[in-house]
Amino acid sequence: MNFIKRGLLSLWAKKGRTLLLCAVFSAILIFVLAGLTIKSAAEKATENAQNSLGATVTLAASREAMFGGGQNDTSTSDSSSTDSTSEHREFTSTPVKVSDAEKIAALDNVKSYVLVTSGTATAGDGIEPITSSDTTSSSSTSDSSQQGPGGMGGGMGGKMQTGDFTITGVSSSADYSSFSDGTATLGDGEALTADDAGTNNVLIEETLAESNGLSVGDTFKLTDSDGENEVTVTVKGIYSTTESASGIAAQVNMLNPVNTIYSYYTLANTLSGNTDEDTVDSAIYTLSEPSKVTAFTKAAEKVIDTDTYDLTTDDQLYQSMITPLENVSSFAKNIVILVAVAGIIILTLIVMLMIRERRYEIGVLLSMGESRAKMIFQFFTEIFVTMLIALVIATFTGNIVGNVVGNQLLSQETTTSQTDTQTQQGANNQQGNQNGGPGGGGGGQMGGFNTAVQGSTEIDDLNITVQPKEVAILAGLGLVISFFSILLSSFGILRLNPKKILIG
Repeated sequence: MNFIKRGLLSLWAKKGRTLLLCAVFSAILIFVLAGLTIKSAAEKATENAQNSLGATVTLAASREAMFGGGQNDTSTSDSSSTDSTSEHREFTSTPVKVSDAEKIAALDNVKSYVLVTSGTATAGDGIEPITSSDTTSSSSTSDSSQQGPGGMGGGMGGKMQTGDFTITGVSSSADYSSFSDGTATLGDGEALTADDAGTNNVLIEETLAESNGLSVGDTFKLTDSDGENEVTVTVKGIYSTTESASGIAAQVNMLNPVNTIYSYYTLANTLSGNTDEDTVDSAIYTLSEPSKVTAFTKAAEKVIDTDTYDLTTDDQLYQSMITPLENVSSFAKNIVILVAVAGIIILTLIVMLMIRERRYEIGVLLSMGESRAKMIFQFFTEIFVTMLIALVIATFTGNIVGNVVGNQLLSQETTTSQTDTQTQQGANNQQGNQNGGPGGGGGGQMGGFNTAVQGSTEIDDLNITVQPKEVAILAGLGLVISFFSILLSSFGILRLNPKKILIG
């Protein structure tokens, strides 16, 4: 009788033991499959998140270039007792040449790009900014002697120039982040395009338009930050925004989102006092293949002067979304490893007990001339058959377990990630308030990122399904578990002496 037939007859004769092996092996394979499907779903969700959010690369002047390449300006002052020497680095505005920005735009993997220039302007004839409540205004007025012009806190007030409006100059409003991510939506009129180059066309927020009785085609005047030049602008479109003013933004007109006016970057240059219309503050590139952002950055560095410009990638939203997924994927990988190792140990112990129970059977077969190798293969046949039964059970039930465990893990990791993000944002806002006072710029600048993070869609559900690939991997792992469990427990068979077994 061959060892395969003996193994099958043994499984049929010992139904209780067979059911125990099937139950143990099924439990092992179910959790291994759950780990595999969770890991696969998390990786797929990460890939989808990257493609949906996209990746952006920003070209701007390097920090060293803006600070004069590291050159220091030294001044010495004498007093009656000591000589004090102070050094400070001279700040020089270094705009980005449009020609350099267009070199990068010509590279592969650029889906779209936008040239950006920012500035401020003061209200002229025909428009007034949206201000805070009367109570806040009264409080701000009473404290103005301490805050300085524009409500800017501390010692910064006398040095910083403020205006009524933030002017955001772009080469295409549709490609600018506020419009592309849905924060701002154009209602009436038309978007800003390359046809608006050299014109005074602008987009204003609907609250600002209603407050001033403005509609598409109307005109009003703006004064530059120095108060020297007055420009008449035309309303080309009216947009709405989901951003709201709070904290600092509610007290400083220019930081209030409804007081943001979009124009072509040439007009923004004029209002900011930049006489060179062929320069911008930065250029932002949206990539068609986000996964190749590193390769794109390296290619872009070859066509620009890296001593003058810096290239930075913006993946903060992407990282905030995938952090829970990465944690879940890592945990799922650990599940697979731990359960596989535990399975080998458990099955090894069961097979060792099974061998101990069947010592007399083994002794008789060995005394009849059966080889030890065939005895080992007989036990492997028994384990292999139970593995096949367990594999079928796991295939139909592992998906259920994977969905329950995976989504529970994702929910916990998402909650933890949101808590950490809120804590970090709170610390950043507090630091901004300390650095800039009640009206400092730090908190206002952080508000944009906070709004973007809060506005991003958290991934709160994993699409966990059993695919043929996972089943194939599970079958392979099942064979590995079976092989090692038999291998470890077979040392006892190799040491057995038929005579001693039968006498004992």
